[in-house]
Amino acid sequence: MSAKNLDKHNRFRSVTVGFRVSPEEHETINRIVALSGLTKQEYCYQKCTNREVIVESNPRVYKALKTELTAVLEELKRIENGGNVNDDLLEVIDQINKTLYGLRGADANDR
Repeated sequence: MSAKNLDKHNRFRSVTVGFRVSPEEHETINRIVALSGLTKQEYCYQKCTNREVIVESNPRVYKALKTELTAVLEELKRIENGGNVNDDLLEVIDQINKTLYGLRGADANDR
């Protein structure tokens, strides 16, 4: 039997919450969650309760940043060739900026 899913206050999480999104929204959510370093469940909980999402530097976050920056570069090359700017791209760029700014602050505090 699997372990119970408990929150930080040792409360059992037994209620399921779900909602529908478009495939494009799903992709954007997945990209932003990957940049946070949290599970999708924890990220959604933090955002839905209007709490600050604190990104802790770890290899998964750095890998997600590298992947997303590569994707952003490809999109910017496409835009340079006459394409138009996608709102989802701007949202991901904003999240990358917030993540890098937060990590810079965390790294400065570690020194």
